[in-house]
Amino acid sequence: MFIQVIQGKCSRQDELRALADSWRSEGAVGAVGWLGGTYGVTDDNDFLGVIRFTSHDDAMANSARPETGAFAEKMGALMDGPVEFHDCDDVTSFLDGGSDDAGFVQVIRGHTDDAVPMKAMLADTGDLHEMRPEILGGTFALAADGTFFQTVYFADEDRARAGEQIEPPQEVQEALGSVMAGATFYDLHKPWFESP
Repeated sequence: MFIQVIQGKCSRQDELRALADSWRSEGAVGAVGWLGGTYGVTDDNDFLGVIRFTSHDDAMANSARPETGAFAEKMGALMDGPVEFHDCDDVTSFLDGGSDDAGFVQVIRGHTDDAVPMKAMLADTGDLHEMRPEILGGTFALAADGTFFQTVYFADEDRARAGEQIEPPQEVQEALGSVMAGATFYDLHKPWFESP
């Protein structure tokens, strides 16, 4: 899997959502390797789009389509400033991966020089679902420069906040601590999802 993350400031959230809805019925037709996307805007007007493709090549082929270019231009016009695009070839899914059934999504952006401990932990989630049943799944997407985006899908925000109070095992704390230092957390209270 390949993930492209789009990030930027947007105060015109309703218009952005309407544009995203139009993509499904217009631009998505014939999209190459597009598996779906998770989108949302934080209370501070930070927009994040986490878009999944079958491969890097398919994502680039999709980016080259005129329909995609026209959509990107319309999206850019709704943003409050420049938009960042992060291409992540290195993707690890955990539990059920992304879930369109989530009521709350948290995206964590950080940087690491060594993602091996985090990826190993996510590849072996063990009792995570038993300990934190409100976590439906997620993805850990790593760009070539070490920037990462971990997207966690929760059943709902109330249960996610309650689950945060549970002390994780020591080895999990150590793995998280080494990777998450200095990371930024983005809460998508009203996420929306698009899929083929």
